[in-house]
Amino acid sequence: MNLSDNIKTLKGIGEKTAALFNRVGVFSLWDLLMYIPRDYEVYPPLSSLKDIKPGENAAVLLTVKSDPEVLHLRRISILSVIASESGGNSIKLKWFNSPYLKNVLRAGMTKVFYGRVSTGNSLEMEHPKFFDRAEYEKLTGVMQPIYPLTKGLSSKGIGQAVDKVLENAVIEDFLSPGDRERLGLMDNTTAFRTIHSPALRENTIRARKRISFNEFLIFMLNIRRIKAERGIEKNGYGMMESGAAKRVMESLPYALTEAQKRTYGDIVRDLGSDIPMNRLLQGDTGSGKTIIAFLAMITAAENGYQAAIMAPTEVLAVQHAEKLRKLIEENGLPYKTLLLTGSLSAKEKREARSGIEEGSAQLIVGTHALIQEGVRFKDLALAVTDEQHRFGVKQRETLSGDKEKKPHVLVMSATPIPRTLAIILYGDLDISVMDEMPGMRLPIKNCVVGTDYRKTAYSFIRKEIEKGHQAYVICPMVEASESVSSENVTDYAGKLRGFFGDSVRIAALHGRMKPKEKNEIMERFSSHDIDILVSTTVIEVGVDVPNATVMLIENAERFGLSSLHQIRGRVGRGSEQGYCIFIDSSGDDRENKRLKILNTTNDGFKIADEDLKLRGPGDLFGIRQSGDMDFRVADIYNDADMLHLAAGYVDKMDAKTEEKLAMYAKYEGRVTL
Repeated sequence: MNLSDNIKTLKGIGEKTAALFNRVGVFSLWDLLMYIPRDYEVYPPLSSLKDIKPGENAAVLLTVKSDPEVLHLRRISILSVIASESGGNSIKLKWFNSPYLKNVLRAGMTKVFYGRVSTGNSLEMEHPKFFDRAEYEKLTGVMQPIYPLTKGLSSKGIGQAVDKVLENAVIEDFLSPGDRERLGLMDNTTAFRTIHSPALRENTIRARKRISFNEFLIFMLNIRRIKAERGIEKNGYGMMESGAAKRVMESLPYALTEAQKRTYGDIVRDLGSDIPMNRLLQGDTGSGKTIIAFLAMITAAENGYQAAIMAPTEVLAVQHAEKLRKLIEENGLPYKTLLLTGSLSAKEKREARSGIEEGSAQLIVGTHALIQEGVRFKDLALAVTDEQHRFGVKQRETLSGDKEKKPHVLVMSATPIPRTLAIILYGDLDISVMDEMPGMRLPIKNCVVGTDYRKTAYSFIRKEIEKGHQAYVICPMVEASESVSSENVTDYAGKLRGFFGDSVRIAALHGRMKPKEKNEIMERFSSHDIDILVSTTVIEVGVDVPNATVMLIENAERFGLSSLHQIRGRVGRGSEQGYCIFIDSSGDDRENKRLKILNTTNDGFKIADEDLKLRGPGDLFGIRQSGDMDFRVADIYNDADMLHLAAGYVDKMDAKTEEKLAMYAKYEGRVTL
């Protein structure tokens, strides 16, 4: 069995099931092994209703007393039954948008129902799973993997597919037994078996660390090679400081911060040095990175070259293009701004490519379409990119079309990474930190509250909407799954429609939507055709919507502090006061204390340091902070110790180990080894 084989080669996986796996990013057998559970569930012993505390997950043997009732509220359906235990105590069981259960649940049936218990006017359990008693007793006390799901896929089905791969595949280990012992790491095969089918939580932590080490080591080896190549590169695009950029700077309706001026000075020196610029511009959301990038692009244009900026979303690319074009026109500069994205028509793409290749456009804005086949620059001297689309050596060559002359590279990042980690992660880049916020922005007002505050929060959002403002609501999941403790975008949007009625325009957004659909929704939100946007963290790299003043984050305890900080940076971007409401549904005082750090500071770097201190080896899961670095499992915060370990080991590898690592890395299909 070759781990590079398509998922369809696995027995029992047909076209339809393969399509479902493809929806969650699983295409090969290797992808399946790297599709790590996002959490684990341990089913508790059976309880009695009288002993259960609200907010707890519990399993109760219950008999359904009546056939299901279904209530329809606009776009949401609520199916419910009353069930009781042998002692006579009753509880209401509820499921949202699950009409198929009407033919499954019947009066008189007795099952073990497992879920989170809440209290309203009476005891309730939302979205409980149910089992035959004998089946449940086999599961009691055993760690069950919970995978990120899509409709049609279950954690059980994914687990069975993983088991088939692990039974037949050989996962070669590039580390020798001696190196594993010195590094304190388990072998690869054991790590993958354990992460998918753990017996003890401690072993799961060790397994995750081994897989994270692998990812970091591949990454660090690439960094080393890029750095080595950079050392022999010569600057083929030497530049003088731009008078046009200075005039633009002076014409701005606001004064640049000292951090912005310092960073621009770093860039100007790089552009005129002997080697190509490779600089990371690191700053909080809203610190003014984009205007500095525009000034650098204008500098390149005045020196007779082309400059390009690549955005992570089409909506943001369009916004960048409009702002840059306006800046050029207002200052009477003779440079043409051109936009290239995937949603342009075939004719528009041909015209855009022609303008880029002929050099009639000096300032180019786009998405990943800029590095696709058929795009050739006449004289690209500066490539500016968001961290999510960080350019490697091969991508820079693709952009420039000239292997002899390397363009200057400026990487912008809003991820507040502690300096100790940034030095390792960005070993091939010089770093400029923008640690000031523009003076005209009001600090965001924050509050951390429990679930009983929801209706108050909704009322506050209504008042802001009545003032003509907009709001975001963030959920950690796309749709309901086996996890009963997290809110999801699909159901939550329906709940809000039920609360606000037709007078408030509500839309849902998540990463599984097609790019065109996501772009349309974000454009509607930007143009105020939507009042409340219910979304996953996909809005972290969204557009600048100054009219959005409220951010409500559900299940805030499931996110790292730095991720929460980046999400809240989507509001308070105009002159109006911004607000962020963190809803802690954990009922855990320790979690509440952790979240309240966000009340004390809006400084992302301070928060990142606190986040790093607070996370321990037992903090296994949560929303990844390091998606910008393109790791599947590794998290620069949870796994900081493995990052340091990989950084120390990479230069000690012998040629044989490096060769084995390269073979292992090929399964990824996207690394540059």
